[in-house]
Amino acid sequence: MRKKVVVFGGGTGLSTLLRGLKDFPVDITAIITVSDNGRSTGRLRQEFNTPAVGDIRKVISNLSDTDEDIKKMLEYRFKTSSDLNGHAVGNLILTSMLDITGSLKESIKHLSKLLDVRHTVLPISEDNNITLMATTKEGNIVEGECEITETDETIDHIFYKEEPKVLDEVIDAIKESDLIILSMGSLYTSLLPNIICRSVLDAIDKSKSPIMYICNAMTQPGETDDFTVGDHIELINNYLNKRKINVVIASNSKIDEKIVKKYLSEEQKDPVSIDKEKIESLNVELIESDIFKVEEEHLRHDSIKLASLIMFYLMRD
Repeated sequence: MRKKVVVFGGGTGLSTLLRGLKDFPVDITAIITVSDNGRSTGRLRQEFNTPAVGDIRKVISNLSDTDEDIKKMLEYRFKTSSDLNGHAVGNLILTSMLDITGSLKESIKHLSKLLDVRHTVLPISEDNNITLMATTKEGNIVEGECEITETDETIDHIFYKEEPKVLDEVIDAIKESDLIILSMGSLYTSLLPNIICRSVLDAIDKSKSPIMYICNAMTQPGETDDFTVGDHIELINNYLNKRKINVVIASNSKIDEKIVKKYLSEEQKDPVSIDKEKIESLNVELIESDIFKVEEEHLRHDSIKLASLIMFYLMRD
């Protein structure tokens, strides 16, 4: 019997994880935050009063078994002097289907069928007015996901302006899961926006599925400066309710010093180090492996290696 895996996240991190996991014998439900208000997604939200579709597009593209050229078309962004400038084709398709069906959930189903996606993709909510908020350690309030990402201040806490109505299907997927995965990616704008919803926290507490966290490769300026693996776990656990992270996958890859210096000078990011004593003190099982690779001088998780580790954990018992 195929195992059921629920994956929370958004952005590039979630897409990378799913690209490797989709071809293994598991049933995936990818649950995606829809609070983004930047770039093409932000403009479409403002014009059509919709939830964010950008991360959904990326996930569908990475889960798709269709031709690579079709995926490239979905990700294509117009470069023009008209209002189309910067819009991704997939965002426009999802927005048009949302206008036709009146439901983001149904729009995703239609596009998934068209692109031969064998797994389930769900938005955390279909609410149109989802607004992510943050308080900073400097004592200010920041409104909007894009603004949170771009602020020069240090994030202290995130919350929603109004609690979203979480889809029933999201809660059902958590109840039926064999494993809950918290994907790598920006903690404050990709991962945590999914699990700060009260109904999601309640469903996780009632679930007996292990909670797995895939730790980030690099720290995030203003969010996780100088964070270790244990620090990431501790921060996420502070947002979780009764149940906490059970297992973490972290990379012990040896990173070329030139790459480390490049990240530090250009993006103010450091590699996330493994602090075994703290991880053990948090009662979290550590799975460490060489799972990073360099693509065009950028550090990336190796999708297949990462998926293999997840499958090993799922199947070992």
